[in-house]
Amino acid sequence: MSDDFVTRNDWQALRAATPARLALGRAGAGMPTDEVLHFGWAHAMARDAIHATLDADALATQLREQGWGVEYAHSQAADRATYLLRPDLGRQLDVNDAQRLRALRGSVAEPVDVCFVIGDGLSSLAAERHAVPLLAALRPKLPAAIRFAPLVIARQARVALADEIAEAFEARLVVMMIGERPGLSSPDGLGIYMTYEPRRGRSDGERNCISNVRPTGLAYGDAAGRLAWLIREAFRRRISGVALKDESDVVALGSARTSVAAQPTRQA
Repeated sequence: MSDDFVTRNDWQALRAATPARLALGRAGAGMPTDEVLHFGWAHAMARDAIHATLDADALATQLREQGWGVEYAHSQAADRATYLLRPDLGRQLDVNDAQRLRALRGSVAEPVDVCFVIGDGLSSLAAERHAVPLLAALRPKLPAAIRFAPLVIARQARVALADEIAEAFEARLVVMMIGERPGLSSPDGLGIYMTYEPRRGRSDGERNCISNVRPTGLAYGDAAGRLAWLIREAFRRRISGVALKDESDVVALGSARTSVAAQPTRQA
């Protein structure tokens, strides 16, 4: 379409700063053709992300290369159609998997501090693309004494499924990394949900959430720093959720000011 037929929006320069769909302009009473086509493409990407199947084996290979022990689990939603229609089944662990994980826990004498779960959620692309680099950024930030359960890759998973998985391991804290509901500019956003003393029946208000983890959203290093701070504070205060406010940015700002103040001043 020629520019002569398109009425540009005065805010168009802002589009360089965000992937959000703003300042689209118009052609007559409608949107320009390129914007209509871009909307259709973005909508198709979001739909594909919801229905894509998680390549759990490839993900497990990458995780084992990082040194993680890996187990698999499945919710009580047998397939994708059931998962989308019955969110309640996505929050419940398959009975056989629950028995297997409890038996695995019984074979280990040491208590478990943290259980990590990677769930496909509503975007398996997010789990496949971002969980491994996020964990690589996170692990050096955690205390060396933390004892981990085997990392569990969960399919047809909702957030609350992690509580039952962690309960099987008798873990003190669980972190669920799960694909978020796709948006028109972000089909692969990864969400992180942390719960102290996880067990079945925990409410969303008892979890801390870090969202939109991806290179064009919240960077891996920033997300890892926030999560590490929340994990340390959850253990120290024995709380999570609305009772535990994320003040990692305040701590980081205070450290930066201390560092600047400690530098010697130059003499004129």
